[in-house]
Amino acid sequence: MIVRDLENVTTVDWGNGLSRRFLLEADGVGYSVTDTIVRAGTKSLLEYRRHLETCYCIEGSGEVVALDGTSYRITPGTLYSLDQHDAHYLIADPDTDLRLVCVFSPALRGDEQHSLDASSASAY
Repeated sequence: MIVRDLENVTTVDWGNGLSRRFLLEADGVGYSVTDTIVRAGTKSLLEYRRHLETCYCIEGSGEVVALDGTSYRITPGTLYSLDQHDAHYLIADPDTDLRLVCVFSPALRGDEQHSLDASSASAY
């Protein structure tokens, strides 16, 4: 059995927020679980080429925008899944941080970081 609390997990500052990584590849369960903060007012172009990601919003608000411009509102209780390794914009509203619980498959190693650049998606 694996039991962890927020104070004892790997935390990565990914540029526009924090990723607190509760389960990693070394844990051997085949997926990762993160508690992710997206800083208020930020816009990140992201893509996961090696992982599928599903996110469940527990605090704050914002939107996830597909590259074709389709926008989906994110509020507490909303889940979105990037089931096609979708490149996307993740945008936190200007007045509040966005907090997501995310599952990655296969699992993250734990040291992955985004390289945010407006010209291309940050990918790992």
